[in-house]
Amino acid sequence: MIFALAGNQNCGKTTLFNQLTGSNQHVGNFPGVTVEQKIGEIRGHKDCKVVDLPGIYSIRPYTSEEIVSRDFILNEKPDGIINIVDATNIERNLYLTLQLLEMRIPMVLALNMMDEVRNNGGTINVEKMSEELGIPVIPISAAKNEGIEELLQSALKETKQRKLPQRLDFCPQGPVHRCIHSVCHQLEDHAENAGLPLRFSATKVIENDEDIIKRLMLSQNELELIEHSIIEMETELSLDRNAALADMRYAFIEKVCEATVIKCQESKEHIRSVRIDGLLTHKFFSIPIFVGIMFMIFFLTFNVIGAFLSDGLSVLIDGITGWVDQGLTLYGINTVVHSLVIDGIFAGVGSVLSFLPIIVVLFFFLSILEDTGYMARVAFVMDKLLRKIGLSGRSIVPLLIGFGCTVPAVMATRTLSSERDRKMTMLLTPFMSCSAKIPIYAVFTAAFFPKQGALVMLGLYLFGIIIGIFVALLFGRTIFHGNPIPFVMELPNYRFPSLKSVVLLMWDKARDFLQKAFTVIFVATIIIWFLQSFDSHLNIVADSANSLLAMFGRILAPLFVPLGFTDWRIPTALITGFTAKEAVISTMSVLLGTTVAQLKDALSMLFTPISAISFLVFTLLYTPCVAAIAAVKRELNSGFLAGVVALIQCVIAWIVAFGVYQILQLFA
Repeated sequence: MIFALAGNQNCGKTTLFNQLTGSNQHVGNFPGVTVEQKIGEIRGHKDCKVVDLPGIYSIRPYTSEEIVSRDFILNEKPDGIINIVDATNIERNLYLTLQLLEMRIPMVLALNMMDEVRNNGGTINVEKMSEELGIPVIPISAAKNEGIEELLQSALKETKQRKLPQRLDFCPQGPVHRCIHSVCHQLEDHAENAGLPLRFSATKVIENDEDIIKRLMLSQNELELIEHSIIEMETELSLDRNAALADMRYAFIEKVCEATVIKCQESKEHIRSVRIDGLLTHKFFSIPIFVGIMFMIFFLTFNVIGAFLSDGLSVLIDGITGWVDQGLTLYGINTVVHSLVIDGIFAGVGSVLSFLPIIVVLFFFLSILEDTGYMARVAFVMDKLLRKIGLSGRSIVPLLIGFGCTVPAVMATRTLSSERDRKMTMLLTPFMSCSAKIPIYAVFTAAFFPKQGALVMLGLYLFGIIIGIFVALLFGRTIFHGNPIPFVMELPNYRFPSLKSVVLLMWDKARDFLQKAFTVIFVATIIIWFLQSFDSHLNIVADSANSLLAMFGRILAPLFVPLGFTDWRIPTALITGFTAKEAVISTMSVLLGTTVAQLKDALSMLFTPISAISFLVFTLLYTPCVAAIAAVKRELNSGFLAGVVALIQCVIAWIVAFGVYQILQLFA
């Protein structure tokens, strides 16, 4: 059996998915956490799976989330649907429920957050609501694991017995009723041949859903006959077709809620949220507060907690490296193998591993911001600014995700319904500094700006945003000329962070980092060591300046001289950054023959403070890793366009780094 888990954004779908499957998907107090469907096996039921679909408000194919969810239900034909709704906002959530009922699939309604309803003086007559909707209704609290077993048993029972929803008609006698039933009569044979539910097909045809109309293979005469019925309905009601159907559904929802729901008083959570928002979303104070919060996070991460833990891990790694070095020397192992292990693997992978605490600490703070609901406020505050540069406020979601990793940020652009906004946002996400660049920033700030670490970090992140704004203004008036789509976003109530959610996000980032360290970076450091240790005749070189790597580096070196990079080892390290940005530091460590602790001092051989700033700017802006470019290729379905995006970013990075270096030289 396969169950589809469907519901509005931020209603607790992913939390319920985790409870049902024992999975540990990331859960955030932020609309749009799920950007693609996830599948998992239900605990204790090896023959049952559940698919977590993206959050949607309707079944209309306007956004990518709606298309993904609708196509799964229509094409994959799940055995059952678990429709989860936010019981504290039930009227809006039931709109999707009525559309799902029309799809004629065994279904169970899960009333989530019932603990909040009870705590705020509200009640819901579950038996009466079940009778009105014609499906089982189960009260649950996904976050507290209440009612989950009862929900699962009810879903299994409905599905095994193939019990279809009893309620099919939501409209009283009148124009809408006549129109829907007239269209149903005309579509009966077509819907059966197409394998589509009749009532669902009728409402979609009335809404002028091109995809469904194409599937039904209607003739022009049939379409004209249907159009007459629709026009007659619109004339009688003085409403357009979409408004008429929406009015019909909401009238039925009001009737159901009037009979079954005693509304809660204004919740304590909402009162608290409104008070906090008075300050955090203030017209003048909101952005300075956001910058202040981020500065505090960077200060604690790079100057206090993260720096302390990172230095401790560096000492540990250097100690282990020393023990292994001594052990290999005593064993008398071949000098080439000795060099590979110590100068290649330990120098490269070890230098990157020492920054794991910084990444974990940073995402500890960022996950708290997301879990509390503050990140949704950041999106709200930034909407007005984004519209001025030609982007929709919805673009803030992938842009914020980009500060973690560019790959899921590119995938998150699927949530944008406008192709223009989607491509433009995809082009801008790499300018949001991803976590893979943190080791580069940490090493260079410690080496050249040890007392201004937090300021330098904040400056880099803000500088990336500013360059992204300029690029958006440029392309918004040229290549992507047009207006952004309107932005509507639900602001969730502030909630105390979930320890499980915070730990889970930290573990996800740590795991990704470790996987890179022992796969991509491990291979990259071995390749760099090989190229640095041998010449074109595969003889071991005494001086790396005579190596294969130096030969390649010198070919590229003139291109970077205007940026202040005069040593061939710098462009070499930047090239390895295409595999993974962490590899830039591991490559430098291998090329300079240093341990983790010594690397910060050794950088003065290659850089001045001014050229170090130029280098930081270039690494901030140039093309992200191969995985990110692959994600762009997959989303745009074009290798050529992905290559163009990568080239544009490299050119922009070079121009900006050149400008920064030349300006700073004037003041030196």
